[in-house]
Amino acid sequence: MVNEKRLLDTFLGYVQIDSETKNEKAMCEKVVADLKALGLEVKTDKAGEGFGSNGFNVHAFLPGTLPGETTLMCAHMDTVKPGNGIKPIITDGVIHTDGSTILGGDDKSGIAAIVEAVRVIKEKNIPCRNTGILFTIGEEGGMNGAKNMDYDMLSGKEAMVFDSSGEIGKIVTCGPGQIKIVATIIGRSSHAGLAPEAGISAIQVAAKGIAKMNLLRIDEETTCNIGTLKSEYATNIVPEKAEFVAEVRSRNLDKLNAQAAHIKQCLQEACDEMGATLEIELTTNYVSFHVAEDDSLVQRVVESCKRLGYEAGTEKGGGGSDANVMALHGIKAIVLATGMTKVHTTDETLKVDDLNKTAELILDLMTH
Repeated sequence: MVNEKRLLDTFLGYVQIDSETKNEKAMCEKVVADLKALGLEVKTDKAGEGFGSNGFNVHAFLPGTLPGETTLMCAHMDTVKPGNGIKPIITDGVIHTDGSTILGGDDKSGIAAIVEAVRVIKEKNIPCRNTGILFTIGEEGGMNGAKNMDYDMLSGKEAMVFDSSGEIGKIVTCGPGQIKIVATIIGRSSHAGLAPEAGISAIQVAAKGIAKMNLLRIDEETTCNIGTLKSEYATNIVPEKAEFVAEVRSRNLDKLNAQAAHIKQCLQEACDEMGATLEIELTTNYVSFHVAEDDSLVQRVVESCKRLGYEAGTEKGGGGSDANVMALHGIKAIVLATGMTKVHTTDETLKVDDLNKTAELILDLMTH
């Protein structure tokens, strides 16, 4: 029922609008214009001011007549780098680039599909549910748009976030929380040739601490990884400082906190043992979200997939999304696939057929 040519043209137009994180203004203005052209009431906020972006979150409301909870249909407007000057190419039904940039299907595939579903409803006057449309900024790199959002402008306490790779019908019902750990180990500088015993090597202290750590896959719910261990000195200088940056993710809040505490303890014990000082900061970037598989929100997607002939299935997520932040604000959210592949790389692709299927799924969800 969707207008496939119009949908494709919309998507191709969206990805050619530069909107790397913190530079989403042009994309924000475009979707505001598109939603207003459909006769929707559009609201924006000042979320960008909270993290140095020139953009803003966009919310519109489509009033309906069908019974049921108001549902937010969500996607994010920003892209990762390199996301400027995107020139989409279609080869055998697959959209890609020349390899010098990402494609931007993450997450403009979700935006284009949602806009097309609304267009079909409006032009054919199809009965629908009360539906909120939410397009966010700053999702990449920490969901800062959602964190700084004016939640008073939103309608509904349920959300479907179209922001996952994978086959259409994939439903992510839970995702991990994340704690970022930034530490500085301070030892004591000394000449490494004349008086090494007078120094305290921050690198050696860090190594002792890391050797005690349980890292990478902790259990089925928890991971932990060190991304940075940096200390740059001449070889004749005992290094005084070392920078340590790591993350912990877990779908279990107790395990998340316990693993972060474990990392801190290992570093502190190493510092105490060798006479160094530890400066450490633990920041909870987002918490986990979880929606039961038999929840009505999930089952709506399952039933919609049955009607369309798609294979639905639930999965446990391993990354963060706007759904994690929404959970903190009392919004029950799940994440759905749009078919995008190899996201965050210059090899990113999206099948035209998957773009069409995503729009058909959104249309069905809004009209049942």
